[in-house]
Amino acid sequence: MHERVNPTPPRTEAAGGRVAALDRARTFITLSVVLYHSAINYTYFGQGGDRMHWLGFDLVALFNDSYFMSCMFFISGLFVPASLERRGASGYLGRRALRLGVPYIVSIFVIMPIAYYRYYVAEDQFTTVWWRMISEGPWPSGSAWFLGVLLIFDFVAALAWAFAPQLIDVLGRWAGNLLRAPLTGFLVFLVIANAAYLPPHLGFGDGLWFMPGHFPLPLQASRALLYPAFFIAGIAIGAAGLRSGPFAQESALVQPWAIWFGLSYGCYGMILLLAYAHHNWIADFESPPLWWRAAYGSAVASFCASMAFGVPTFFLRWARAPLALMDRMQPSAYGIYLLHFLPLLWLQYLVFDPAWPAAVKFAIVLVGTLAVSWGAAALLRRVPLVARII
Repeated sequence: MHERVNPTPPRTEAAGGRVAALDRARTFITLSVVLYHSAINYTYFGQGGDRMHWLGFDLVALFNDSYFMSCMFFISGLFVPASLERRGASGYLGRRALRLGVPYIVSIFVIMPIAYYRYYVAEDQFTTVWWRMISEGPWPSGSAWFLGVLLIFDFVAALAWAFAPQLIDVLGRWAGNLLRAPLTGFLVFLVIANAAYLPPHLGFGDGLWFMPGHFPLPLQASRALLYPAFFIAGIAIGAAGLRSGPFAQESALVQPWAIWFGLSYGCYGMILLLAYAHHNWIADFESPPLWWRAAYGSAVASFCASMAFGVPTFFLRWARAPLALMDRMQPSAYGIYLLHFLPLLWLQYLVFDPAWPAAVKFAIVLVGTLAVSWGAAALLRRVPLVARII
């Protein structure tokens, strides 16, 4: 578990031992989330609610939705071993409760009710709608569901550390040895991703969500095993050492970053081909045959796996590239994730009636959402207590 720390940290390291390239990767995923939510309202085949559509937004939404949350869980897992070693199980859980639990509570009781009130603004007063959400449901979680699920994963990881600390060490040694041959390691990861995704995907489909009562902690049934699998894979690679292990800047896993992206775009091409076949060649659209569902599920799982390698290794390989805007956004990225649903839904509401082209509405929603949520997050971070949390 103990890493070999170089006397002179590479430029990928920020103050406090942070890996700046991985911070960029997390910021990129946050931008992907905002991009997806800004585009989804203007899709043909997605959840578009606006009458103005453009097929290009279906491609954007499908691309992002197919990979970004599994990649987020993977990247989150990378930092677990070092945090546990530094803080211990109880200190780690306390920190995660502050960083995840408090924003989750604020999100489901304040941010999301205000955001989703835009659907009820013509029907009733906010306080009446708020109480109905809390007491009867539906109680929307928006993007906050990720915080609740990640907190559960962190709790399990802390328990494992407390009662079987050697388990994470074993995962780290296994990952370190396996990824000395990156293609072999990727094939193993590919098998794990497919094994975690295909059975629930075939059994439940992609439309079912698990939710305890009407409490806002939903989890997509088809990804109920995929997310913990990616989180554990991140823990394993993190336990091998972020500075001297598979994700070291000059490692054999990072150098072929273009291969991982090439594989990911090949998998995405397969997703598009299968989606085209579904809409044009399969007679029963509502009940596609088993071969199609299996092929589509495998393409999605493989896309997730290749992007989980591709995104972090890209930013690690090009850590010295000037990305000034992303670096300025990085301190507020978590706040943007937490806050973006509020301006997003109200901007969608404000541009709903005009018969403007979908691209114009999308641009207004995307730019406005980023500007408002980034500005609000930056202002909130000026409060010392809030800065500790977000």
